[in-house]
Amino acid sequence: MASLLPQRIAAARRRLLLLPPPAPGPAAARRGSSALPAALVRRGGLVGGRWLEAPAAFPVVDPASGEELGRVADCGPAEARAAVRAAHEAGAAWGRLPAKERSGRLRRWYELMLENKDELARIITAENGKPLKEAQGEILYSASFLEWFAEEARRVYGDVIPASAKDRRILVLKQPVGVAAIITPWNFPSAMITRKVGAALAVGCTVVVKPAEDTPLSALALGELANQAGIPAGVYNVVPCSRQQAPAVGEVLCTDPLVAKISFTGSTATGKILLKHAAGTVKRVSMELGGHAPFIVFDSADVDRAVAGALASKYRNSGQTCVCTNRFLVQKGIHDKFVEKFAKAIERELHVGNGFDAKTTQGPLINEKAVEKVERHINDAVSQGASVVTGGKRHSLGKNFFEPTLLSNVTTKMLCTQEETFGPLAPVIKFETEAEAIDIANAANVGLAGYFYSQDPAQIWRVAEQLEVGMVAVNEGILSSVEGPFGGVKESGLGREGSKYGIDEYLEIKYVCFGGL
Repeated sequence: MASLLPQRIAAARRRLLLLPPPAPGPAAARRGSSALPAALVRRGGLVGGRWLEAPAAFPVVDPASGEELGRVADCGPAEARAAVRAAHEAGAAWGRLPAKERSGRLRRWYELMLENKDELARIITAENGKPLKEAQGEILYSASFLEWFAEEARRVYGDVIPASAKDRRILVLKQPVGVAAIITPWNFPSAMITRKVGAALAVGCTVVVKPAEDTPLSALALGELANQAGIPAGVYNVVPCSRQQAPAVGEVLCTDPLVAKISFTGSTATGKILLKHAAGTVKRVSMELGGHAPFIVFDSADVDRAVAGALASKYRNSGQTCVCTNRFLVQKGIHDKFVEKFAKAIERELHVGNGFDAKTTQGPLINEKAVEKVERHINDAVSQGASVVTGGKRHSLGKNFFEPTLLSNVTTKMLCTQEETFGPLAPVIKFETEAEAIDIANAANVGLAGYFYSQDPAQIWRVAEQLEVGMVAVNEGILSSVEGPFGGVKESGLGREGSKYGIDEYLEIKYVCFGGL
C-alpha cells in the first residue's frame, strides 16, 4: 500500500491544478513584469465600456520579488457611482435580450478565456504569486463558470400554479434583480469573479466588480476579453482601488439605491460590515466568508489516500484558500502513522519557489502580514507544547516565503485551532472517539467546508450529516467544482455559488395573478 502513495499524491496534485502537467518552455521561467502580456494588461477602470483613469494610481506588487508590476487607477466613490449608473443604464437592454443571445455572448467570453489561458495565467502568477501550473488550473476553472452559466441562461424556468378560482390563472416569473455589486478576494482573482458574474449576466443582471487591491490586473484582463466577446458597454464594469479607498468604495456599492444585489467573498469581519451597509436599503446579499475546515482521519481510513488528500487540501495556493484544511483531527489508532507519512510527503512533494519556476508547488504568501500570522500561530502552539514535525520558519527565498509546516501534539487551546491561519500550516490534533471529533469540528462559529476519511459506510453517513458545514468531502481532498453548490453555514456566509442553485441568487420571483378569464 505504501508504494501507491506517490501515485495517489500525484493524482491529487493533478486534480488540484485542474489540468494535466504542462511542458513549460523557457518563457515560463521569466519573472516580474516581463511575464505580463501587454495585450491583456489594462491600467484604468472599466466604466460603461471605456477605460478610465482616476485622479491617482496605486501599485500592484509581485509578492515573490517585491517588484512593482505597474500602477492601476485608484478609483474612489465618484468612479464607483459612475460605474453603478453605467450598469443601471445598460441593464434594461441587457435584461430584454433573449436568453439565447446572452448565452452566446457568455459562450464567446468563455472561448476567449481559453484562447488566452496562458496569458491570463501569467497575470495571476505575477500579481498573486501562485505557481503557474495552479494559475493555469484556475483559468480553466474560471472559464468553466462562464461555460456553465451560458448553458444555464436558457434554463431559467417560471411556473404555472393551479388556481382555486376557475376564472384565474397563477403565473410565476423569474426576473433579474438588477445591478449587482461584485466584491472579490485576491486568492482566486479570476475564478471568484466569473463564478459570480457568469450567473448574474446569464439571467440579465449587470455588474460592477471591485477586485481585491492586491490583484486587480486579472479583473481588468477579463474586462478586455468581455469587450472582445461583445458584452455590451456597461454590463461588466470594474472599479479597482487601493486598500485606502476600499472602505469608501465598498460603502458606495452597498448603499447606492441603484444597486440591488451584493455578492462578496472575503473575511467574515468584512462581510459583517458590508451587511450593515446593505441593510439600509435592504439589498439582496450573498456572501462566502471565512472558513476553519476540519479534516478528520478515522481509524478505518486508508492512510495513503488520506495523506494524498491532506496534501492537496492543505497546501493548494500555499494554504491561502477559504476551503483549505485548518485543523487535522486524527484518531488515536492511526495518528502516528498518518503524521509520519504526511511529513514525508510534505518534504518530498512540496517545493517552495517563484511561481514562474516549473518545479514550484508553493509560491509566496500574498504579503508580509500573512507571513506574520503564520508565525504567530506557530509560536503560540509551540509555547503551549506543540512539536514542529517539519518546516516551521520563513524560507530563505524572501520575506513572503514560508516553509510548509506540520505540527503535532496540538490541542484545541492553541490559536491555530481557534482561527483561520490562511497559510501553509497543518496542525494535527489526536482524538479518541467519533463523538469527540464531531464536537471539536463543530465548535467553530463558522462552517464552510469539512473533510473526512473513513471506510465505514455507517460512519460516513453519520459524520456527513452531523458536520456543521455547507460542503463535505468524503475520502476526497478537493471539493470545488462548477457543478456543486459552493457556500457555508453559520458565520461562513449566505447563499450558494456555482451549480444550478447559484443562478437563483440573481433572480427575483414575481407572482402574476391573471383574472377575469
